[in-house]
This record gives sequence, structure tokens and C-alpha cells, in this order.
Amino acid sequence: MSSSDLPTQRVRTRFAPSPTGFLHIGGARTALYAWAFARHHDGDFILRIEDTDLERSTPAAVRAILDGMAWLDLTHDEGPFYQTQRMDRYREVIAQMLQDGSAYRCYCTREELDAMRAAQEASGASPRYDGRWRPEPGKTLPPVPVDVPPVIRFRNPIGGSVVWNDLVKGPIEVSNDELDDLIIARSDGTPTYNFCVVVDDWEMQITHVIRGDDHVNNTPRQINILKALGAQLPEYGHVPMIHGPDGQKLSKRHGAVSVMQYDEDGYLPEAVINYLARLGWSHGDDEVFSREQLVQWFDCAHISRSPARFDFAKLTWLNNLYLKAMPDDRIAALVAPRLAARGTALGAPEAVAMDLSAICGLVKDRAGTLNEIADLAMMFYAPPHPSAEQLAEVIKPEARPALRAFADACERIDWTREAIATAVKQVITEHQMKMPQFAIPARLLVFGRTQTPALDAVLALMPRELVIHRLAQGLAHAL
Repeated sequence: MSSSDLPTQRVRTRFAPSPTGFLHIGGARTALYAWAFARHHDGDFILRIEDTDLERSTPAAVRAILDGMAWLDLTHDEGPFYQTQRMDRYREVIAQMLQDGSAYRCYCTREELDAMRAAQEASGASPRYDGRWRPEPGKTLPPVPVDVPPVIRFRNPIGGSVVWNDLVKGPIEVSNDELDDLIIARSDGTPTYNFCVVVDDWEMQITHVIRGDDHVNNTPRQINILKALGAQLPEYGHVPMIHGPDGQKLSKRHGAVSVMQYDEDGYLPEAVINYLARLGWSHGDDEVFSREQLVQWFDCAHISRSPARFDFAKLTWLNNLYLKAMPDDRIAALVAPRLAARGTALGAPEAVAMDLSAICGLVKDRAGTLNEIADLAMMFYAPPHPSAEQLAEVIKPEARPALRAFADACERIDWTREAIATAVKQVITEHQMKMPQFAIPARLLVFGRTQTPALDAVLALMPRELVIHRLAQGLAHAL
């Protein structure tokens, strides 16, 4: 290969998902680390869709990956590139390898391979291709069968070992004697995964491959193919898997769902990014940091070598911190469609009269997610429907005169939090009540629940007429 084909020294990373399903949380973390490494070094981040599994790859899965990356704002500098659109180039490289002797045709039938494996297992040997079609000096190959389409195998080096200094795991060495001659093209001519990855990393000039440690076994094979092509080797960093809180492999019950499910569940992308970054990487004791700080600090040296444990409680705690710090009007814009999905007509007169930003600002401290904020905000927009049992339990006879007196006071006072607080104090003093004896029934009648933020604060955010109406209607039903 010419010198112009060699990678530049500019840092170039890639995220290369297979579109056989959604972008899950483990894939998102891998993408984040590759993105952050490139951004830290002012390099390039490439998105590549490895869609050679034609039976399982779907356009919907591709869309899910792109949507997940966009939601997390992991912007790519090049791509997305699709392997299915590069088949001609893969075949060109295979033809060149056949010509220079680094690859060869193998005519073994499925029956022969099964018999080979059975004999090896019977003798206690590890199953592997025995190289019967591998050309060697002085070796006589079997006659070429006319009715068997060949696969193409890579001529793996014999003896020696593959050594690399993994960016996460440290030095790794694998003996070439443990590697057989990998199939790089199937009998129908379709290039295989490990081969396509090598050609793509080479021609896209990838300098650093950051990926899950389930790919460690692929790395020595890929390094050997890159060497055979005369390509400059990237550096490799293999990130440990994410486990559930119980230490088992992450599953749907742990959170191994689509990244977009976290959006539907009311998590902020900023919080998810922060959580994923900290889930297996650290910068001292810092738990909460911005995207800009992540880019400034990120390196592979501080990626843990042990599997991380996914903790929904910690993610929710972190999301709450981000909600508290977020401007109320931005929260309102995110909550509004969630209220609409709950059947709230935000265009109704009583809804228009309420300040959704102020409502979100009042309740956000109590919420872990946008959905929880929406649920709390519903007490302002949805008519209360306390059950007869609740009314009988909470609306005691001694509370009714105080509630009527407060409803009358609401007609006369300025509709401010301070004036409402003064009216409440006057009523409970005149009726010789303690605050909970009045506030709990008032909350139930106006909001349909017995717990809310401070009573004067929530009442002040509702239209005066709506408060009076709900008090009167509730007292009528409580009789």
C-alpha cells in the first residue's frame, strides 16, 4: 500500500454498532467514551453502521441508533458509513490478498468441518481448522472439487504471538498458535464481520478503537490482518461490560433497554451522559460534571478494569440534581407534551391561566424525572376525585366551617402567596385548629391528594375561581 494510505496522527475514533436492535445503555457508553476521547484530543469521531448481518439488520434499528445518538448529542464528524455500501471495496481487498498469498480458497464442506471438529474434541484438542487447504511450500493440496463454492480464509501467521498494550487492560499477548485461519469471505462471496471491520478501520484511518471487552478475542485476528495489509495499527482499548445491581449481566429488567426509553421515562440526556461517563470511569471523586468537563478530563487510563454496576437509584438521584439546576421554562417545555399525553388540555382557559414554568419550579425538587414532575403537575390541571372513603376519613366535621370560611376569604383577598398564607393563619386561629387539621383537608378538596408543597404556594399558582370552585364542590360531596 502507498504511504498516502497510512493513517494520519490526528486522533480518529469510531462507534460501529450493528443495527440488529436498539441502541442500549452499554452501546451508548461505548459511543460516549469514543466520542469524549476524540473531543479531548481535538480529533474526529466517526459513526459506522455495521449492517452486514442482512437477516437481522433492519432500517428501524438503524433509525433507533441514530435517534439515540442524536438525543445524547453525540455528534459525529463523518458518517454514518454503511458496510453494505462498501462490499465492492471489501472484495477488491480480498482479491489483492489472494494474489499476494495472505489469503486462500478453502473447499472444505460442512460435513468435513463437522468431522474435523468431532475428531479434535474426541482427542481432547481445541476445535480449529486444520489448514488442509492452506498453501505451503512443497505441500500438495487436494483436488479442487467442482461442486463446492469455496470460502476465503486469512493465512494467519504460524508461531510467535500478537502483543498490544491495551488502553484499558494493559499489555495483552495471544499466541498465534491459538488462532486458526479465519474465514474472511463466505462461500457466497459475502465478507465476514472481522474482515470488514479491519478494512474500515484501516481506510477510515482510525487511530484508537475503544469498544466493549467482548471484542478482545477479535483483536489479535484483526491485528494480524492489518499487518498483512501493511496498515498502521490503531491502539485498542477494551471497556468492561455493565452489570446489573445483582452483579449479573445487564438485562432488560436492569435497564438494558433502548436509550430512547430513558427519554420516555423522563430522564435528561445531560444526566444520562454524566451517569454513563461515571459508570466505569472516574475523575477523582467528582460525581457531577458537565459535558465540557468530561471532554476536558477524559482519558482511558481512568477507565476501570472491572465491570460497572448499573444503579437506577443513582441515575435518578443525578437526574434530580440536573432538574433542580435547570431553568423552569426549559423544564416546562419538556413537561408540556407529557401533560398532553396524560390528557391535559393545556389550551383550556383554566390551564392557560396557570404558569406551568412556576408549577415546575415548585415541584421539581420532589421529582426524580420529568414524568414525576408531570405527575405532580397534574394536581393543578386534573379535577380532584377523592373517594368517598377519603372524604369521610379526612374531612372531619370540625374542618368544614374552617374550609367554608377560607373559601369566603378567597373572594376578598389579593391573590398572592403572602395574602393566602395570612388568610390561612387567620382561619386556623379563629377555628382553634392546628395547621395539618386544616391543610390536609384543603389539599384533598383542591388537589385530590393530601401531600403537596406548601399550601399557600400551590394555591397561589391556581386561578382564584378554580380554588373556590373546588373547595365548594368538595365540601358538597363530603356531606
